[in-house]
Amino acid sequence: MTETKLSRQTFERLEEELKDLTTRGRIEIAAAIESARALGDLKENGDYHAARDSQGKMEARIRQIQALLAGAEIVEGDEQSETITTGSVVHLRYEGDPDTEPYLIGSIEEKRPGVAVVSPNSPLGQAILGKREGQTVEYESPGGKLRVEIVRFGS
Repeated sequence: MTETKLSRQTFERLEEELKDLTTRGRIEIAAAIESARALGDLKENGDYHAARDSQGKMEARIRQIQALLAGAEIVEGDEQSETITTGSVVHLRYEGDPDTEPYLIGSIEEKRPGVAVVSPNSPLGQAILGKREGQTVEYESPGGKLRVEIVRFGS
């Protein structure tokens, strides 16, 4: 099992989502399946197949959240830190590009509007963890070597 670093806020949100899916979600799906069954022939019953498909997707999400929470380590981005850590929001400028873009170093479950998420285990994540504002780092991407400047970090 791999350890996933999550903020306390995301951990608690996932716990709530899991609780909702395993209670209200399962009850609603069971009712939809039962209602569709009452319509007759299951082979030709689109409502039944749609409800079963929804049930499968929901159960997959339940298993995904359970695995995430079981292997989660709660971390908080250290706003006082002078180096980039998991949970940091980093503003990067790629070589040859005048614009900067914000990235959150963490799990995809930490996603926020307007901020891309970079896994700390990805090539970019590994290249910038522990680095400081103003540094330029180089890392290997599937398309070749890339250079990126750490313009600033923090919200």
